[in-house]
Amino acid sequence: MPTCYLGVGSNVGNRRKFIKLAIQMINALPQTRVIKVSKAIQTLPVGGPAGQNKFLNAALKISTKSSPLKLLKQLKNIENKLGRTKTVRFGPRCIDLDILLYADKVVKDNALKIPHPRMFSRDFVIQPLLEVI
Repeated sequence: MPTCYLGVGSNVGNRRKFIKLAIQMINALPQTRVIKVSKAIQTLPVGGPAGQNKFLNAALKISTKSSPLKLLKQLKNIENKLGRTKTVRFGPRCIDLDILLYADKVVKDNALKIPHPRMFSRDFVIQPLLEVI
C-alpha cells in the first residue's frame, strides 16, 4: 500500500480530543492504517481572522489503497462528521486534515495539490512531519 503523510490541526473546542477522534476515524477507513503519529505542537494561527485560538498540529504517516482523490473525499467526510463547517478562509476549525505527500505522486487537480503547496513554508507542518518520516 502507498505511504502517505497527513497534517492534522485543531483550534476549536477540545483540540486534543478532535485530533484523537480524527486519527481513530482515519485508522478505521477501509484499507487504510495509521503507522505513526507525531507529537502535537501548539502554534499561533497563520492567516485568517484575528483573535483565533492557538492550534494544535500534528502529522501522520499512513498507508492506504485509496487513490489521492478518494482519500481527500474520505478526509473531508471525517471533517464533516466531527463538525467542521466552512466559515472564512484560514478561520477557526475543530479539525483540519490535509494530504501533505502521497507516495511519490505529484497531483495538480482543482481539488487537490500534492505535495501540499504551502507545507514547506510552514514550520507547524514541517516540524511534526519530520517526526514521522
